[in-house]
Amino acid sequence: MVEQPLRTTVIGSYPFPSWLEHAALHLDAFGTDEIAEMQDDAVMAAIHDQVAAGLDVITDGEQTRFDFNLSFYACLAGLGEQEPTPRRFGPPAHDQRGKHHLVGELSAPKGLGVVQEFERLKRLAPAGPVLKASVPGPYTLSGRIIPNDQYSDRFAVTEAILPIVRKELEDLVAAGCTELTVDEPSMSCYAYKSDTKRFVDIFNRTVEGVVGKTRLSTHLCFGNFKGHAVSKRQYAPMFPDFLDMKVDEFHLEMASREFSEIEVIAEIAKSADVAVGIIDVKSYFIEPVDFVAERVRLCLEHAPAERLSFAPDCGLSQTARWAAKLKLKNMVEGVRRVRKEVGL
Repeated sequence: MVEQPLRTTVIGSYPFPSWLEHAALHLDAFGTDEIAEMQDDAVMAAIHDQVAAGLDVITDGEQTRFDFNLSFYACLAGLGEQEPTPRRFGPPAHDQRGKHHLVGELSAPKGLGVVQEFERLKRLAPAGPVLKASVPGPYTLSGRIIPNDQYSDRFAVTEAILPIVRKELEDLVAAGCTELTVDEPSMSCYAYKSDTKRFVDIFNRTVEGVVGKTRLSTHLCFGNFKGHAVSKRQYAPMFPDFLDMKVDEFHLEMASREFSEIEVIAEIAKSADVAVGIIDVKSYFIEPVDFVAERVRLCLEHAPAERLSFAPDCGLSQTARWAAKLKLKNMVEGVRRVRKEVGL
């Protein structure tokens, strides 16, 4: 159970400052020290916004990643060229991202880089908030790699990536990471038509080295690339099997689904904590404080305060920074209002 009932947290990503977006298109104009300085500055901006909002748990905003998972392919040996983008024009969506070809055995000679991200966060963050790191899981990472004769299908690719992710998690804990999310949105997206028990087995083998050594969570969502979902948006196919995942907390996307299936948090809360997505990252409706407080009260009808945290539905990288700041501020204030009401 959480040390701070009704705590406020985030998934991982945060909007890039506009200057960082621009600079990323012109990196050849900068020296290596200047790029490192930009990375620090971007992380400090993300930290500032989260601390200003009053969050109990913060991240580095994943400011040094191209995307919550796409940057990691640069860390993997054994990958060749990315195939051409399938579709360039029209509505932005998931089918506009190409996949990578395999040319050899998969490995990560220098790790996935999340430890370095966490070390930077520790160096730059102020005392007070809990610091959290987020790592995409092996099944999600396997989704953008094309199987070949050596790795015959997506599950074979997953098994090759699994020990790489497991090592990164263990190294993060060794670096002092006390809060860690293993992000497996692909499992949520495919649960309605896949073997959920197999997903649970993959997940548990991935995290086995850090269970009981850090506060471990996973994020169940239905996709958010370019602000769009990609799957059947239903939790029912995941449960009860996903309850066997060895985690302390499940993050659930609820706001964008108008709190459909909210009753599932009661079942989860019997054995784990629940971070309810109470802010819709796909919408530019800025949830008023009263609205947030009302949603918190609704969650308390289904789960006890000591089991509940509150967060945006997904990472905020696909939401404009001005909106993200307002949404986080109101989220924190709405949760604090209910804390006072219940005497916390």
